[in-house]
Amino acid sequence: MAAFQNEAEVYEYLGGVFRLGMEDVALVEKLKPSGVVLRITYTDPEAVLTVDMPNSEIHEGAGNGPEPNVELFMSADTGNRFWLGKVVLPVALAKGQVRAKGPVAKLLKVLPLAKGLFGPYKAMLEEKGRSDLLAA
Repeated sequence: MAAFQNEAEVYEYLGGVFRLGMEDVALVEKLKPSGVVLRITYTDPEAVLTVDMPNSEIHEGAGNGPEPNVELFMSADTGNRFWLGKVVLPVALAKGQVRAKGPVAKLLKVLPLAKGLFGPYKAMLEEKGRSDLLAA
């Protein structure tokens, strides 16, 4: 069974971790020059997030936001486990748990910065009483 009940929960939690990142001035300054516009298409439940790193914007929903130059496709459960530090993206790509489109090397350059959000993501889940997501 999927950890997230609906699309709104995906935006609240998986979108929420990106919003936390955009509040970190030092992180934003490191992401802007990357040029990465990342679109993540989640399944179970279906949801689409577009993260415009150069402009520090997050867009929810299919068809919203600028055209991405890197796209990832994964289940929302895989997205949750990534932010818990339980999924190594290059390994997940190799195993087919995550599919990618576009210059993934650009994304892999900024990937180490994501590790700084693992703790805040866990704290957000704890604060909202989501032990089910923490146990994933």
